[in-house]
Amino acid sequence: MSRDLTVAVDVGGTFTDLVAYSRSAKTLYRVKVRSTPQRPELGFINAFRRLFEEYGIGPGEVSLTIHVNTIGTNLFRGQLGLKPPKTALVTTLGFRDVLEIGRQNRAELYNIFYSRPPPLVPREMRYEVGERVDSKGRVLKEPSQEMLSELADALRRGGVESVAISFLNSYINPANEKLVKEFLASSINASLHTSHEVDPEHREYERTSTTVVNAVLAPVVARYITAIREMLKDIGVGAPVQIMSSAGGLVDIEEAVTRPVACIESGPAAGVIGAAELARSLGHRKVISLDMGGTTAKAGVVVDGRPAYVPELEVGGYVHMGRVVKGSGYPVRFPSVDLAEVSAGGGTIIDVDEAGSLKVGPLSAGSDPGPVCYGQGGTMPTITDANLVLNRLEHLLGGRMKLDRNLAAAAMERVAERAGMNAVECSRDSLVLANLQMARAIHIVTLERGLDPSEFVLYAFGGAGPMHAVELAAQTGVNTVVIPPYPGLFSSLGLLMTDMRYTYVKGVVKVLEEGDETVFEEMFRDLESNALSQLSGRGVDLGTSSVGRSMDIRYYGQGYEIEVEAERPLNLRKCIAMFEEKHEAAYGYRHAGEAVEVTALRVTVTVQREKAAFTKPPEAGSPSIRVRKAYFDDEWLETPVYLRDELPTGFELEGPAIVEEYDSTTVIPPEWRLTVDGTGCMVVRR
Repeated sequence: MSRDLTVAVDVGGTFTDLVAYSRSAKTLYRVKVRSTPQRPELGFINAFRRLFEEYGIGPGEVSLTIHVNTIGTNLFRGQLGLKPPKTALVTTLGFRDVLEIGRQNRAELYNIFYSRPPPLVPREMRYEVGERVDSKGRVLKEPSQEMLSELADALRRGGVESVAISFLNSYINPANEKLVKEFLASSINASLHTSHEVDPEHREYERTSTTVVNAVLAPVVARYITAIREMLKDIGVGAPVQIMSSAGGLVDIEEAVTRPVACIESGPAAGVIGAAELARSLGHRKVISLDMGGTTAKAGVVVDGRPAYVPELEVGGYVHMGRVVKGSGYPVRFPSVDLAEVSAGGGTIIDVDEAGSLKVGPLSAGSDPGPVCYGQGGTMPTITDANLVLNRLEHLLGGRMKLDRNLAAAAMERVAERAGMNAVECSRDSLVLANLQMARAIHIVTLERGLDPSEFVLYAFGGAGPMHAVELAAQTGVNTVVIPPYPGLFSSLGLLMTDMRYTYVKGVVKVLEEGDETVFEEMFRDLESNALSQLSGRGVDLGTSSVGRSMDIRYYGQGYEIEVEAERPLNLRKCIAMFEEKHEAAYGYRHAGEAVEVTALRVTVTVQREKAAFTKPPEAGSPSIRVRKAYFDDEWLETPVYLRDELPTGFELEGPAIVEEYDSTTVIPPEWRLTVDGTGCMVVRR
């Protein structure tokens, strides 16, 4: 029995997707099961059981499990059954209220009744310590033993489960944070998190907020990961588990448990990383990724094989027009894949508003009860029901999951009557509205970033993505659409294409002067040495590792910085030139010769892994064809229906057409042509 099977699992709002890759057989196995939103770990284990039953695979063949961690996002969305732990904040005397003071930005500028979200740590659970480190890193005052004993007693009386420790200027010199953590570790039974370990950068509000969010998440994430590991052992899987980070790399369990903020948005990142890997192999420089699942649709961009990133995000806030509104949530400073998310999934509910107009979303039917056509008790029609009414969809999971068209049509008729139209018109208009929502998401990650979507190729995946991709491309000016193999499982497949990646940061606020090149080179080397030593001590195999460097730079006096890559050995002239080039691209100007300031050094350790390979399409053959009437352009058209597994390399067809497969259905409208390339991707062009 060989242990060479890597299993990747993505728990979505409607379906839980599993893709397993055998390195020796070069074979992919795929499984899709209904999610269990109240207890996502049950859907996770059900997918493993289905894998073993369907393919005759033994649990002992699994050598690695890769998972996306959605538990953090679910906690801040108020998922039932998830309770935040009792958390305390220990901070510098006089800075107890930094969480409430925050920044001056208002989420709703013209709403005089608006109030900020309540702090994650109430005021009575925020404790002050008499300590001080100045802006140069000099320790002016250490906390006394008497003060630390009183602090420990107060934390015990408060029954805290987790403690965030964030002192002023600790990103320069963490001596006092280390002292307090060491004392509390021997005095109380609680999870301890210091800001210099979680987010060692300047700006005390963002650093404190990130540390507090980390402290809130840590016990919840630890319990979830412990639960899935125990459940895996119960079914005979003893392989290690790795987690996708928000930045798109894999991390080990220790990193996910001690620094869960690194993985808070790991779910959406997997698909973009898969798109980046595919773009490199296909030679596409500019790619829009569209992941349309059962609950939401998410858009991202990949340029020159690299996904776009944002330096921080907000959790627990509300979304407007595809973006989390600034100031409505809790800041988390950790690099994350840049995504815009809208309520446009297969389970998005179709209804009529108070004015009698049709509306799509934001509510979703999820997996329980799911769309009406599932026959699980749903009463409100969804996007899946609309596609079924228009005969663009017939079944799911390759025919294993039957859909009830009569139920869908009856539910759609009830909504249509209130909107003054019939069921077909209502279904058609619902798809138009859903596509408008997704077009907005695409415009956010392209036009708002100064990018022209017409220069991009659209990669569409997720269970529902290929059904809408071509019409969405026409709406956004995109001329080429790529449907990758296994589109409904592509996020899981993205996990199999990902390297392990760890980021280490050192906060440094310093105006650049002559001779600083040597100083910063020494800092980089120390940071690299510490990073490699930590990872080696945790048992991470560094045999295929590489180390990248970058710096955060700004003009002296500016409020925000730009990250630029740094060479080895360091060449500050090149870094400054690159910064000014990026500054001009972002803001339209540069201040050549002005003083510049470095605010952080970053080291990224990448450990390369063997990537999964797509199963190639047949070299030749004639696919079978069925014909059914489907609705396009305000009329019913005789539409040929193909099975994707039968389409050989080089096969071409013209729309209208429908291509069905196990995990998705692709819809090709009139005036578009589909070609199957040598990688198995379906390429659709005007």
